[in-house]
Amino acid sequence: MFITTEWTTKAFLPTVFCYALFYGGLGQFVAGVLELIKGNTFGGTAFASYGAFWMGWFLLEYLTITNKALFPGVQSGKSLWCGLWAVLTFGFFIVTCRKNGCLMTIFSTLVITFALLSGGVWDPRCEQAAGYFGFFCGSSAIYAAFVFLYKIELGISLPGVRPVSFL
Repeated sequence: MFITTEWTTKAFLPTVFCYALFYGGLGQFVAGVLELIKGNTFGGTAFASYGAFWMGWFLLEYLTITNKALFPGVQSGKSLWCGLWAVLTFGFFIVTCRKNGCLMTIFSTLVITFALLSGGVWDPRCEQAAGYFGFFCGSSAIYAAFVFLYKIELGISLPGVRPVSFL
C-alpha cells in the first residue's frame, strides 16, 4: 500500500514482491493450515485464502511486468478479480460479527480496500484511496496480532478483543 498511496515509488516493488510471496503468501497459508489442524475453520479458511491471494498476486504482477505480451487484457481481469475478493471478504466479515471488534475492523476495511482496488484499475484516485484503506487495514491487523498475543501470553486485554455477537 506504500506504492498505492504514492508514499513511495514503484522502485519499492521488488521489496513488495518478496514480502507478498513469503510473508503475505506462504506465511499466511501455513498459518491457515495450522489453524485448520487446531479446528479453527474461520481462521484456517481466512489465512489460507489470503495466503493464496498474495501468492497469486505476486505471480500475476511478476508475469505482467516481465512478459506483457501474455496479459493483453489484464486490466478488466484485475478489476473483476479484486471485485470477487471483495465479495469473498464480505462473507468473512459476516462471520466476524460474532468474533470481536478487531476482526470486524480488519475485514470491513478489507472489503472496502478490495472494492476500491477493483475501481482503481480504471481510476488512479480510487486506487490511491484503496491504498489508504489498505494501509489502515494492515495496521489494524498488526494491532490485532499484538492484542491476541498479549491476551494469550500476558493476560492483558486491550480494546477490540472482547467477544461480540451482532448476528
